[in-house]
Amino acid sequence: MKKILLILTLLYSTLFCQAQKKEVIVGAEQTNEYFPILKNKRIAIFSNHTGMIGNKHLLDVLLENKFNVVAIFSPEHGFRGNADAGEHVSSTVDSKTGVPILSLYDGKSKKPSESSIRKFDILIVDIQDVGLRFYTYYISMVRLMDACSEYNRKVLILDRPNPNGHYVDGPILDMKYKSGVGGLPIPIVHGMTLGELALMVNGEGWLPSSRTCDVTVIPCKNYTHQTMYRLPIPPSPNLPNMKAIYLYPSTCFFEATPVSLGRGTSLPFQVYGHPNMTGYNYSFTPRSVPGAKNPPQLNKLCHGVNLSNLSDEDIWKKGVNLTYIIDAYRNLNMGDHFFRPFFELLIGTDYVRKMIEEGKNADEIKARWKEDVEKFKVQRKPYLLYPDN
Repeated sequence: MKKILLILTLLYSTLFCQAQKKEVIVGAEQTNEYFPILKNKRIAIFSNHTGMIGNKHLLDVLLENKFNVVAIFSPEHGFRGNADAGEHVSSTVDSKTGVPILSLYDGKSKKPSESSIRKFDILIVDIQDVGLRFYTYYISMVRLMDACSEYNRKVLILDRPNPNGHYVDGPILDMKYKSGVGGLPIPIVHGMTLGELALMVNGEGWLPSSRTCDVTVIPCKNYTHQTMYRLPIPPSPNLPNMKAIYLYPSTCFFEATPVSLGRGTSLPFQVYGHPNMTGYNYSFTPRSVPGAKNPPQLNKLCHGVNLSNLSDEDIWKKGVNLTYIIDAYRNLNMGDHFFRPFFELLIGTDYVRKMIEEGKNADEIKARWKEDVEKFKVQRKPYLLYPDN
């Protein structure tokens, strides 16, 4: 009996050690790698509520270790992550530390002024992204890279995993549709971390005037592009869980239609519906809530579909799934009044709307962008920091 218990104990210890070895260690946690880089530097950080090292924020850890943090740049949703999408976020001061917060969404150019850039020597990027072309944190990062390259400032990226990093899907952005929800010629799901994307921006000459930014990346440990990393903190108010993050590449297109995608409910990006949609058993009513103060179809009973019960595996298998938007388009029968011009900014090309209106199905449309996906996989390969399989 003692022998069996000893074997079981050893087996458990071995499995526990293996689990510990496989645990992803994000860039921010590797302080021994980047603290020496920060010595005697004036530091700015680009971060929000996701920039955590265990149960402490990066900002607090830096100040505890007597580093000179002079400014914070906050992205969409603000430094505390509770503003609506695209909402005016004022520049302010972090009440806990007194460090000035300079918003990129202050209604001006969304690019820091020369006076802001000259306040620091090095910019730290530590923010959780979800790996989609229309998720705006990477656009803010690229604008900051541009400003830093212009004034010879260094950028240090503390990398974090991409929860949608296991695949690439969607058309490459036609740059005539470049906007605040699409800044680079990449597919909808690019499958890269912010560190990898920053290296690609430099390598492909995507900054204005083909400038390059002085970038250092602290990579994650124990991470590959097949690691199904679950985020410890929701990255923004309307992506409250992993189901929303996995469905987001497919349901975000409803933002360019009259259809509600669940903002103002407990299931944002996990349901869709409209007061005039018929033939469905599921219904919901969007309300004004923090992070969605004025959602589409506010206070109206919407009929539609609940996707939150789909398995993660089913969602992954489909990738960018146009079935949902095609279903709503056909059900409402609104013709030209269904899609708004914003749709092309999200999808990134002009042929998808036309094909939906012609009656094509999701698989036929997806076949059209297959070449884009294969081309991008080859193009991004030199910049990958993590194994792809």
